[in-house]
Amino acid sequence: MVDAHEQIEKFQDFIDSEYKKELNKIINKGLRSLVVDFNDIAEFDHVLAEQLLEEPEDSIRAAEIALDNLGLGGKSIKFRVKNLPKAQMTLIRNIRSNHLNKLISFEGIVRQSSDVRPQVTQARFECPSCGDIITILQVDTSFKEPRRCSCGRKGKFRLLSKDLVDAQRLVIEESPELLEGGEQPKRLSVFLKEDLVEPKMERKTTPGSKIKITGIIKEIPVYLRTGAQSIRYDLIAETNYIEPVQETLEDIEISEEDEDAIKSLAKDPKIYEKLVMSVAPSIWGHEKIKEALILQLMGGVRKVRDDGTKTRGDMHILLVGDPGSGKSQLLQFISKAAPRARFVSGKGASSAGLTASVVRDEFLKGWALEAGALILANSGILCIDEMDKIPQEDTSALHEALEQQTVTIAKANIQAVLRAETAVLAAANPKLGRFDPYKPIPDQIDMPPTLINRFDLIFPIRDLPNKEIDEKIAKHILKIQKEPTKVQSIIPRDLLKKYIAYVKQKVHPKLTDAAIEEIKNFYVELRNQGSFGDDAIKPIPITARQLEALVRLAEGNARIRLGKQITKADARRAINILRYCLEIVGLDPETGKIDIDRISTGITASQRSKIVIIREIIYDLEESIGKSIPLEEIINNAAEKGIQQEQVEEVIERLKREGEVFEPRRGFVSRI
Repeated sequence: MVDAHEQIEKFQDFIDSEYKKELNKIINKGLRSLVVDFNDIAEFDHVLAEQLLEEPEDSIRAAEIALDNLGLGGKSIKFRVKNLPKAQMTLIRNIRSNHLNKLISFEGIVRQSSDVRPQVTQARFECPSCGDIITILQVDTSFKEPRRCSCGRKGKFRLLSKDLVDAQRLVIEESPELLEGGEQPKRLSVFLKEDLVEPKMERKTTPGSKIKITGIIKEIPVYLRTGAQSIRYDLIAETNYIEPVQETLEDIEISEEDEDAIKSLAKDPKIYEKLVMSVAPSIWGHEKIKEALILQLMGGVRKVRDDGTKTRGDMHILLVGDPGSGKSQLLQFISKAAPRARFVSGKGASSAGLTASVVRDEFLKGWALEAGALILANSGILCIDEMDKIPQEDTSALHEALEQQTVTIAKANIQAVLRAETAVLAAANPKLGRFDPYKPIPDQIDMPPTLINRFDLIFPIRDLPNKEIDEKIAKHILKIQKEPTKVQSIIPRDLLKKYIAYVKQKVHPKLTDAAIEEIKNFYVELRNQGSFGDDAIKPIPITARQLEALVRLAEGNARIRLGKQITKADARRAINILRYCLEIVGLDPETGKIDIDRISTGITASQRSKIVIIREIIYDLEESIGKSIPLEEIINNAAEKGIQQEQVEEVIERLKREGEVFEPRRGFVSRI
């Protein structure tokens, strides 16, 4: 190892010969740090490079003195290092005491970020007796004062000045891709100082973003409640350089062999059937649902317009079904097959855990932002099981995340907009635990209509006794129980994961005129199916929201076969899935027509129409009879307009609940 003077000279020569132009650019732009590639240092002098890894603090200080010696007009410029060798790349879980005071690099997702706060680096004191000026470097967490002066005086020194730098603390968590099975991701506190917390850099370190850090591992003392110091220490990383890792699916390595396998699969005419059979092969049936899940994994294409508005490309699917119908199994499979996924369940999820929370920062004594599941699954998929068990005040946090794909936080002194480009797959049980065959399905989903409306596809899964189907299911389950390893996907799960990652990176299909025509005709025909009475309200079978869902489904179909264009056949497949959904959930039994209001508001157009007619009858009778209107009169007038007695009683009951009418005495109705 070389001594400090020689080290400074070597760094001076290195910067002079390799980074002179770069340095001039930095001075002209008014930047505060020089970023150096480690490989350049190693090529210039391997001893210098070795010393930088083993004694980073002294080496970086020597490099910064060398930068000052080069005469930069009195500005102190920081020395930052990137591209450390692979041997220095460490997982957070593998950091040990032998890494202390060494320069290493690691990757992770930002879970928490605190406010930026000033921190003292050095303080100058004056001795009241002899007037001597004493400079103390502030290295620890506690502020240090001089103990004694050279003249012999102890204590009570006057603070002249102190140097402050901006500091911020991040909590970095391991990426979920690096974990195996049910491992808990490990965390590490990371400290940033000076130019690393500039507003421009701060945008790269918002919760949920993935970053690569080069830093020095340090230990900090832990104090017990008694005030004594513990024998255990905490680990932190003092950051030297931050590099944002692109938040894409590029973490999954796709070799040339994989690419060939994906391309040959896409050319297979039975690719749709093969993919459907590869989704949760342990569950028998549910082909339509499995097809929809494959399309959700493939996703649509996100579009950003010139005015800054965005159209989401992610599809949201809701499965509502009887117990034991295999919903959780499907969710578990998808959470393992998707390249980026998170799985949360019922009572174990809150609005803060799903979106983001603001927590107190015990280190820098401020507020910190912590990302939730939706943000951590950004550009992936979030599986929410037992969604009906999550309290309604918590699910309200999902409204913005599902449609706008952002999470806005305005709590304490933190205002932030976080990206949540996440597809949501949710499962829920009906209100009474099992579907009631006599009640409409939308009435049995215990979720607010506004939230249900955000889902592109809703699939009710009913468990009805049927001898043939029951026999097949029983055979399938018992076969799995007997030989668990025999049931395997046609397409292995690893290849399916790579297929999805490849499609999302490389395939961005565009609509053709034929596909546009097909979707437009379906939309216009379904919306204008004709009403069931001249003065009645027309049912709205489909809205623009479902039109966008159709485009997303068609894009997913085109992506499966790696198509650059969306054909008429893709549009037809999308229409079939949406029609299947609408017919199960949105069919009005009175009119036999599809009515989207059954899902979005809970009241069908035919019901709303009857409410309007009966309100008019009450107004007319009030003018002719007076305030107190006999119920018989209302029933007779409604019968002339084709509304039956039970329906009239049902509407009046609803109006009573809503506080529009009341019953002054039995058999009479009055408006409030």
